[in-house]
Amino acid sequence: MPARTSKKRTPERPYFASIAVVVSDTQRALRWYTETLGLEVIDQMDHWVTVGRKGKEGKIHLCQPMESEPKQQLEPGNSGVLIALPGRDFAAACARLKARGVEFSVDPTVESWGTYAMIRDPDGNEHCVMPAP
Repeated sequence: MPARTSKKRTPERPYFASIAVVVSDTQRALRWYTETLGLEVIDQMDHWVTVGRKGKEGKIHLCQPMESEPKQQLEPGNSGVLIALPGRDFAAACARLKARGVEFSVDPTVESWGTYAMIRDPDGNEHCVMPAP
């Protein structure tokens, strides 16, 4: 009879379900994040629209202020969102995005701590992109 192995249980820990990125037009943003950037629609229910990669943690909630809410000012700039680009050649992955119309505010750059670039969505939200580990 084979020996039973016991799996050590790890305690439940929180994880990020989604990060909100304020956009002026959800449908325009949805087209950019899916068609131009290449992410997938994860959820789309009324005003709740998220994009990411199916089966992976971490989603971006495309958050358009509701008409009933007081007007919120969009604050374009660094969103704090980090997008990992898979593949062995980061520069080539960035070139493919640029060819699809993604605007780079910082082209691929090598620093002492790693390689990165910055992209800008149609509302001016900037996201950091780095090679996937």
